Amino acid sequence: MKISIDEKHLYDINADVTVVFTLDTNELLHEGVLKELGFKATQDETCYISEFKTLYVGVEANEHDLFRCAAATAIKTLSKFNYASFKVAQGDVDNKEGIFNALVEGFILGSYKFETYKSEKSPSNLKEIIFSSKTLEDKTSEISILEEILVRAQILAIATNYTRELVNATPEDLFPLKLANIARDLAKENNLECKILDESELKNENMNAMLDVGRASRHESQLIHLIHKPKNPRAIVSLIGKGLTYDSGGLSLKPAASMVSMKLDKSGGCAVLGIMKAISELNLPIEVHGIIGAVENMIGGDAYKPDDVLTAKNGKTIEVRNTDAEGRLVLADCLCYAQEKVQADYIFDYATLTGACVVALGHYTTGLMGHSTKLKHSMSRSAFNTGELVGSLPFNRYLKKQLKSEVADISNISNKPYGGAITAAQFLDHFIEDENKEKWMHFDIAGPAYVESAWGYNPYGGSGAGVRMTVDWLSNIK
Repeated sequence: MKISIDEKHLYDINADVTVVFTLDTNELLHEGVLKELGFKATQDETCYISEFKTLYVGVEANEHDLFRCAAATAIKTLSKFNYASFKVAQGDVDNKEGIFNALVEGFILGSYKFETYKSEKSPSNLKEIIFSSKTLEDKTSEISILEEILVRAQILAIATNYTRELVNATPEDLFPLKLANIARDLAKENNLECKILDESELKNENMNAMLDVGRASRHESQLIHLIHKPKNPRAIVSLIGKGLTYDSGGLSLKPAASMVSMKLDKSGGCAVLGIMKAISELNLPIEVHGIIGAVENMIGGDAYKPDDVLTAKNGKTIEVRNTDAEGRLVLADCLCYAQEKVQADYIFDYATLTGACVVALGHYTTGLMGHSTKLKHSMSRSAFNTGELVGSLPFNRYLKKQLKSEVADISNISNKPYGGAITAAQFLDHFIEDENKEKWMHFDIAGPAYVESAWGYNPYGGSGAGVRMTVDWLSNIK
């Protein structure tokens, strides 16, 4: 979809439909008609006046994420019509309140549809969005500022939709080797370095925990390592993603209902790919390493078992008490690999790690965990800037003791059923070197990564959680 900016006032621009976002019905061009129709401008409420070819969309308050949601509502509404173009005012002068950026993102995120497996598609006739550089109050923004914001917003929203597409792909279509090939294609298109480790190379790296998780699958496990390496980078960052292309639970088999939608378990790895796509297209002056453990956790005669003791890359032994706590085993080896290969200033990992995080924070919120309060606060600011929801869960020494094993260095699950999101992160903490403790943060995206109902500007299925807030955070490194 083409998005452009015009210096004319909104009502002087030629387009099929006009879209107006409003906090109330006072002093609007069609105020009388709107009141007759009972339009109250509540959040995401719409009123289309056919006579004037104008769509009004309500916004609850002057907050950028509410405009992002309203923009998604607008484009979903208009996609049902036969119009090819619409025009809209840019929102606030020079985007000081983030509204122009939010509208661009909202239109692109709201237009996303996953119809790969449908025999009949539902294409939209919409081809063009034209923004006025003026607000409805006739205040003007610099075109150069808006154009810069437009490019950035498009890159971020498209990278998010790219992530959604990967998350939504079925396990039969997107298995570890296929994810590795997608990473190779992304590297070629976006001038990234790319290293892929197959199972023989993983064995040479002593990444036995990751190998054991995937050994019952007919699809070989793969480690993906993408690198964005500009000259004189301001910082070096490692991003590690859990890429379980499917999780049956292993021999600790999931109930049938819980197994449906487990294609989502690759969301952390897909988020890392989306972030690498965005930062390379923005050409951020940060060296970024995207590392993904791509594995399929299946059952069979060769499956790893409860009571097995696995040896991770750093030599620590792990007692397996539940094979459905597999993501942390993959991440343990990937975190060790990342610290051995890269001297990073920051280390972030992304995973749909625990249902316990959904219990704690709900479906729409990412759990932030780690040792650095400063790091968590700075990421919370970036989450706010992009409309993503985060909540911090605290570590404590009493919960950590629940991972004790009598037969190995550590157990892969807690001996108590409570605080599971925190104990999972504290398991990962055992694989973070002491000098890196303050550099590391864990993102449990189990809640927002995949939801089986539309919410805000997110559709049914994959949301692309983690992409926009991380790129915002990386963009603010000085």
